[in-house]
Amino acid sequence: MATLTHGSATAHPDRHDAMRRVRAIVAGSSGNLVEWYDFYVYSFTALYFAAEFFPKGNQTTQLLQAAGVFAAGFFMRPVGSWLFGWLADKRGRRFSMMVAVLMMCGGSLLVAVLPTYEQVGLLAPALLLLARLIQGLSVGGEYGTVATYMSEVAEHGRRGFYSSFQYVTLIGGQLLATLVLVVLQQFLSDAELRAWGWRVPFFIGAVAAVIAFYLRRTLAETSSHTARQHKEAGSLRGMLRYPRSFFVVMGFTAAGSLSFYAFTTYMQKYLVNTAGFDARHATEVMTAALFCFMLLQPAFGALADRIGRRTSMLIYSVLLMLVTVPVFTAIGNASNPVRAFALIMAALVCVSFYTSISGLIKAELFPMHVRALGVGLSYALANALFGGTAEYAALWFKSVGHESTFFWYVVGMGGVALIAVLLMPDTRHRGYLTADEGRHLEPERIRGQSPNSFSRT
Repeated sequence: MATLTHGSATAHPDRHDAMRRVRAIVAGSSGNLVEWYDFYVYSFTALYFAAEFFPKGNQTTQLLQAAGVFAAGFFMRPVGSWLFGWLADKRGRRFSMMVAVLMMCGGSLLVAVLPTYEQVGLLAPALLLLARLIQGLSVGGEYGTVATYMSEVAEHGRRGFYSSFQYVTLIGGQLLATLVLVVLQQFLSDAELRAWGWRVPFFIGAVAAVIAFYLRRTLAETSSHTARQHKEAGSLRGMLRYPRSFFVVMGFTAAGSLSFYAFTTYMQKYLVNTAGFDARHATEVMTAALFCFMLLQPAFGALADRIGRRTSMLIYSVLLMLVTVPVFTAIGNASNPVRAFALIMAALVCVSFYTSISGLIKAELFPMHVRALGVGLSYALANALFGGTAEYAALWFKSVGHESTFFWYVVGMGGVALIAVLLMPDTRHRGYLTADEGRHLEPERIRGQSPNSFSRT
């Protein structure tokens, strides 16, 4: 009988139990990769399809309209986090993740087969908006549920390492979307990409989502029947009984999302607009940086297991305040891609102290019956307010001649993260995941799996 003792960080699960955990992480994170691939492939292919869905005009206007549809999907995330958080806490993590990836499949397939403006007029952009709203709901629910699942399925003492794969696949989804477009650009002409080639990445995303759905069907459920039957399971009322946890998570996410988007998506524009790089070199630098950033996550997750999540977050918040202004200033004056890459990686190393354990520290702050909702909703709200507006804020400060003010804005949010760190407990010893283990909560049997999979004994 495969069991796992959680009461000690020195516990040794047998080989079969360890393999079940690895398979669960792979199945759960594969869907996460597909979700983020499907969400970001829209922005990477908009250059080719914008003219197909909007009235004829100049390209800038069409791209702006396409960006508006993208933003609408972004702001559906809080709604998705509430919906899927409720499902995950009331019906189970596995059920919520299966529905989320199916919804993403439907959204991608809809985009892939949409008629054009020339064929159906205003119905074309309306259907495109509907598809993006569906995808926004899906990806909004993905973060909280996957963060919760991967934290609950991980063995005690290695939670940081296991949960780091959420950001591995999040970044991997962006890189995969870029790679698919680069491959298509090698085999198709610009005219072919604009005519029909842009649909191919969406078909790929829909097929990948179906595969992820079948992988997720095999997952063991990590929430207990008792938690799902709690009278306040998945409810806003139940979540708001933990206001300190809610606002600590928002503080972490405000700083974390802002710094993540500042040093990744906005950085590409900063390299062009301020440092003076051409677009091709900027893309090459950021692709290399994102790939290395992705590889850093497991190492920093494992480090957090050794030094503690609270210590990792303390290092992150202090480093963010210390390095942001010097790094941005140096990159603005960088004369070659190698120097720019090195400076960006210095910043991303600092950010990795947060991203590697982002989902875990939040999951440890909420009890099981409201965990997915608490993690997802607090994350989505802060992400929309601070992460979603990062590029706009940076470009606005530059447009009014005060570009460096944005750097100090990031520093200030590092201070918010520091306050959140001082308010959080040492979750390795006093977090709710550890409390679950102490109460010997046991997940239910799923589709013929051993009822002792991931059992608490």
